[in-house]
Amino acid sequence: MVSIMLTAAGFHVLLALAGGHGHGYAIMRFVDEISDGAVRLGPGTLYRTISRLVADGLVEEIEGEDPAAPHDARRRYYRLTPQGVDAARAESALMARMVEAAREAGLIT
Repeated sequence: MVSIMLTAAGFHVLLALAGGHGHGYAIMRFVDEISDGAVRLGPGTLYRTISRLVADGLVEEIEGEDPAAPHDARRRYYRLTPQGVDAARAESALMARMVEAAREAGLIT
């Protein structure tokens, strides 16, 4: 069982990377799109969050380049570690229980 406490921003980053590796801007776009604009991760929040996830062993930086980017543009790419997958699954299960409780309380129709 994973015992790392995730912030909302941390969970959003893990969720964005659950489908495969990505760079910062792609993570920000994913979060904006999945939340219909209700959640926006600014660069400061995003990169502090990624740094924390890397330090906790949940995310790792990988080599990679965006073929559509200019030659001198180097983006940092990230992916989940096995521990990151476990943490994302545990947090998702917790959220599912919370949503069910909200449904039972009549907050969600």
